[in-house]
Amino acid sequence: MTARFSEPLFVISVAARLVEMHPQTLRKYEREGLVAPSRTSGNLRLYSDSDIEQLRQVKYLVEERGLNLAGVQLALELTRQLQRMRARQASGRVAAGDWIADLDDILRRLGFVEQSQVRSQRQQAQSSD
Repeated sequence: MTARFSEPLFVISVAARLVEMHPQTLRKYEREGLVAPSRTSGNLRLYSDSDIEQLRQVKYLVEERGLNLAGVQLALELTRQLQRMRARQASGRVAAGDWIADLDDILRRLGFVEQSQVRSQRQQAQSSD
């Protein structure tokens, strides 16, 4: 990410226009922890290109995919995790075991449990009884 991409540039009214949202919606998303704009010494919110990108993703997830804000928070966390995985893969700094562990973590966070794991746990519990 370039320095320019994360440089705070846009006041809330401009940011709201860029993402076609009401400024109050941006304030709500900040309160919910979905975006964290920079603040000036006078406490004025300043949004970066990165913040705008994140707000566009939030808008898509809410309007097009029908997620509530808790779902959006999870999707944003998984997006960040996938971006880190992609960066590590692109740099050649990932071992196969690490890649699988990361994918297993994502699946777990999405609530996916393989049926074979459930059966194995049941069998272990029954054999210990």
